[in-house]
Order: sequence, then C-alpha cells, then structure tokens
Amino acid sequence: MLSYLKGTVADIYKTTNRSILILEVNQVGYELQIPARMEQQVSIGSAEIVQVFTHQQVREDQLLLYGFASAAERDLFRQLISVSGVGAQLAIALLDTLGLPDLVQAIVTSNISALSKTPGVGNKTAERLALELKTKLSEWRSFAGVAHIDTIESAPAIQEEVEMTLHALGYSPSEVIKALQAVRKDGLIAKSPNPEDWIRQAITWLTQHS
Repeated sequence: MLSYLKGTVADIYKTTNRSILILEVNQVGYELQIPARMEQQVSIGSAEIVQVFTHQQVREDQLLLYGFASAAERDLFRQLISVSGVGAQLAIALLDTLGLPDLVQAIVTSNISALSKTPGVGNKTAERLALELKTKLSEWRSFAGVAHIDTIESAPAIQEEVEMTLHALGYSPSEVIKALQAVRKDGLIAKSPNPEDWIRQAITWLTQHS
C-alpha cells in the first residue's frame, strides 16, 4: 500500500463536486482525490516538490487514491471510513467542513450539532461517529500531535446559541463555521464563556470577509 508520494502538482480540477489532484512523480501522473481545503496549499505548475499522504482503495473495477496534506489527516480519514455508513466521500466532506482539529474535537466531545453541519451527515450518523470514535480519537490525537481545542467546542449548548443567532441573521452554515474557526484564533475570545462575545467577533469577521 502507498503511504505517500512526492512530486510536482501538474493539475487540479473538479468533477462532480470532487477535487482531483494530478501529481507527477518521476514522469508518471497519479490521480488523487483530495479535500477541497488542500487546493489552497499547493500550486499548479510549480517546480516545488510536495509530499502527499495517500490512502489506496481497491475495488473490483478500479483502484482509487485519496491524497492528504498530512499523515494525521490521512489517518483520521481512515478512522472515519471504519465507521459503518461512512464512506470516503462523506469522510472527505467532514474534513472539508470542519478541518482536522475541529473535527476531532467535535467527535471527542460528542458535539452532534457540529458534526451534522456537514452535508450528508444526519444526527444518527453523527451519533455513530461520536460513539465509535470518541475514545479512540481522544487517545490518538495526543499521539498524532493534533492540538486540543479548549474553546467553545467544549460547550455545545453555547455553540448552538451562537450558531442559531448567526443563522437567524441570515448567514449560511458554511459562513458560520468559517467565522467560528476564525474567531478561535483570538485567544481572549476563545476563552470567553459569553456567547455574545463570540457573536460580536464572528459578525465582525463576516462583515470583513463578505
């Protein structure tokens, strides 16, 4: 099984809502499906050598390769697809929607609301993810060097209040997720248990990035 590939990015394109990266390694082009987030981390046509961590899936009629920016992201993908009812596309959607640290935190804290924000993930699937992976990921993230997020994610009730307020103001689910992720970078706000602080900062960020 391939663990990773090193080469140059020949092309990136989308097909049926999937992001495909063509990685040229020793004059051979490998086609890998990647999370859309990874598109911003690589440059097409650059001579820079990039390392892409891979997961290989063999089917009766084809061989599929999935690529990730880090070994931790690839390993989390493997954990996700081990859960009944979670296929590769749903796993990538989870990674794209929440990102590595937030996705791990949501599972470890059984934050069903955060998990179900991913298109295609209902409450039952979110609950199954938390039930089957909570303990595994709690131990794994320390070993893998994934940062623990001591923020609003640890208080689902507060997060729901913030999300409901932002949704009521007309912001889309993806905008709300991006705003909360940006706000967490502010150390003082991240430690605040007051949802109004989060809402105010999120609105400021959304206004600046609209």
